Order: sequence, then structure tokens, then C-alpha cells
Amino acid sequence: MLELTMATVADGDAGATAGMVMAEADSTPGSVLRVGRDAALCRLVTPDDWLFVSRVHLEFRCGPGGEWSLNWLRGSQDDPASEVRLRVGAAQGPGRPVPYGGVAELPRGASGEVVVLDRSGPRTVNIGFYQEN
Repeated sequence: MLELTMATVADGDAGATAGMVMAEADSTPGSVLRVGRDAALCRLVTPDDWLFVSRVHLEFRCGPGGEWSLNWLRGSQDDPASEVRLRVGAAQGPGRPVPYGGVAELPRGASGEVVVLDRSGPRTVNIGFYQEN
């Protein structure tokens, strides 16, 4: 099972957790959890006016062996308005960049955080993940 917890953080809200939302999916091959602005397509939805996040920005997908991956889906722009970084375990710091349109494997049984950073201002989407073995 993969559990996600998302918080959207603007400049003055650092450390706030009141707006957290959660989603989970069994580790069944083909299971998908999406993050973006489009509530019809995504389980975790960011504010409509946060245009640095695509309608469908991230996809967590379960592979044939029950392993999970993070996919940063390409949007309509050639140059994204955001950056995506992955931290696994208790790692601190900026995290490992995920390439635009790229895939990052999540280690089995791992926990960590995916951060979507707005390139034009102090806003982030913080997605904590926890994966049961």
C-alpha cells in the first residue's frame, strides 16, 4: 500500500499542516494516484490558481511487481514552471531532482517526500509518502 499526504505551502505558511489531505492505494499492479489541479483526474488536488502545477502533474504508479514509481508528467509547456525533488528516508536538504517528463523509482518499503517548487515564488506542494512492504 502507498499512502500520500499532501500540504500546499505559501510564503507565510511554512510549517502549517492544517490543509493536509491524504490518499492511499493498494500495491496492486496498475494502481495509480495522481496529483494536480484537475479534481476530475487527480486524487490530491492543488489550488486552481497555482499554475506552476499542471492539471495532472505527478503520477504515482504501481508496477507489475508491486513496486511504486513517481512520474513527472510533461505538461503543455516545453519549459516547466516548477521543479520536482525527491527525498527518500530521513534525508535532509534539497533532495534529488526528478527530470521533467521523467520517472523515479521509489524503493520498496520506503518513506520520504516529493516537493514541487514554484520557480516564480515561494510556494511548494509537499507530498509525503509511506509505502508498506
